[in-house]
Amino acid sequence: MRRKKRLNKLDKYIIFSLIFLVVYTIIEQYLTVKTGFERSTLSTCVHSTFGGELLGCVILKVANIRHEDDIKHIYLDEGEDEGNG
Repeated sequence: MRRKKRLNKLDKYIIFSLIFLVVYTIIEQYLTVKTGFERSTLSTCVHSTFGGELLGCVILKVANIRHEDDIKHIYLDEGEDEGNG
């Protein structure tokens, strides 16, 4: 039987941030059309904060994946050498 892969906290935060940004943008556009008033400062702050957080999370995620791949290659190379020797 296959086990379900659980999402770690970083994955949950990335999903939350993306959903929040999409919902915020839709509501912001609706309010801008409805009231005729653009909340540019608030929008800039929200997008900068969540965009920066997402960028940091993605960099951490990519670095962690690359680190795990490097470790797997090291162990595979060592295992092949021991088996042949």
